[in-house]
Amino acid sequence: MNRAVAFLFVVCSLAVSPVFAAGEEKAVAVALDALHASAARADETAYFELFAPDGVFFGTDASERWARDEFREWAHPHFASGRGWKFAPRDRHIYLSPDRRMAWFDERLDNASYGECRGTGVLRLTRSGWRIEQYNLSIPIPNALASDFVARIRAGRP
Repeated sequence: MNRAVAFLFVVCSLAVSPVFAAGEEKAVAVALDALHASAARADETAYFELFAPDGVFFGTDASERWARDEFREWAHPHFASGRGWKFAPRDRHIYLSPDRRMAWFDERLDNASYGECRGTGVLRLTRSGWRIEQYNLSIPIPNALASDFVARIRAGRP
């Protein structure tokens, strides 16, 4: 009897896993959309609640690697003055680990100052929902322009 119950459980789990995965992908997308929306309205509390306590944010400058609390300290004056930042996501791809507890993503973003950007990162499912473990914001440089930018960056360093 136990083998029959176990077999039935496995079969049912396999039958519903694509639906579950689609639901989890949607939940990850909702969390990422909430991140961008809270930044755009300068809602510091909502924005940083979406990060895991040990989450990390990488900005567009090579020197910008912030633990969540360091990033919050840097961002606080912007949020406090009502100046958030707006990145409009498009063309997002979300991937889930086999146990559906970790997700990674890449998304193209539009920003008035930086133009087209890319966000990539990792989220972990917690009791409080999906939390960002790592977010990496970058400005993709077309390959045809890369050597010029590399030269400019090297010229600015000792």
